[in-house]
Amino acid sequence: MLATTHPQSGMVATSRIHRVVTGNGGAAPSRGDTVELTVSHLTKRYGETLALSDASVTFKPGIHTILGENGSGKSTMLKILSGVVSPSEGTIALNGRAISPRTPHDMHELGLSTVFQEVLIAPHRTVVENIFLGYDGPLRRRIEKSARAPLAQALLAEISRFPIPLSAPAGELPLASQQLIVLARALVRLPSILLLDEATAALDYADRDLVFDAIENYAAAGNIVIFISHRLEEVRRLSDRVTVLRSGHIVETLERDGITAERLLKLMAPEAAIHA
Repeated sequence: MLATTHPQSGMVATSRIHRVVTGNGGAAPSRGDTVELTVSHLTKRYGETLALSDASVTFKPGIHTILGENGSGKSTMLKILSGVVSPSEGTIALNGRAISPRTPHDMHELGLSTVFQEVLIAPHRTVVENIFLGYDGPLRRRIEKSARAPLAQALLAEISRFPIPLSAPAGELPLASQQLIVLARALVRLPSILLLDEATAALDYADRDLVFDAIENYAAAGNIVIFISHRLEEVRRLSDRVTVLRSGHIVETLERDGITAERLLKLMAPEAAIHA
């Protein structure tokens, strides 16, 4: 990701995460100054079950939340965007160019990183090794081993209140620390699109605020953050846009000025909103 122009100020901006990574020897991907991800008529069937139906939405720089109850289709959309599953129908376009990702690695190469709700770590490897899992290219290291611990420490300091022991086996650490390690693994790649699937669920409020602050700063520098959360207070605080899914269908996309708890509840579950 290169420096981008902030849409409101017109000033060139980079995120704090970008400065931490590149200032400690990390690689800055060579990408364009703007990013846009568009899905058109996405449909996913599992046998006779229709998990997602004719979903179309455009993601632009900022924080775009996908909201819905269990079974609404938001996890299916996330898996498609992450390259975990392929759509039954529909297309995905990155910066106006159609893409057909088959694996998460394909999406990584296109500048997208995902933090899933399930904590995915190598439990017997150290914290540093976990952060740099899959970071190197097939023929050469993107960063020397001697530079990895300082970079990992500086990156974790942006999202964690307390130091995380870098040489400890990741599987021996608390769940919250493991989630921060996975988030650092996604951020060290400096993705232009960051997908967060309930990625703060295991964190306490103080660490959550640090992560939110970093995410807001990252999005403001011209990146796309696609956020999934069931907590309405988080959605209202973070979101520039919210797309609400219900029963596999997109109901509506709201801009920041129209995001209220009452409106979100009514779109997610009309019967519950009326009863409330």
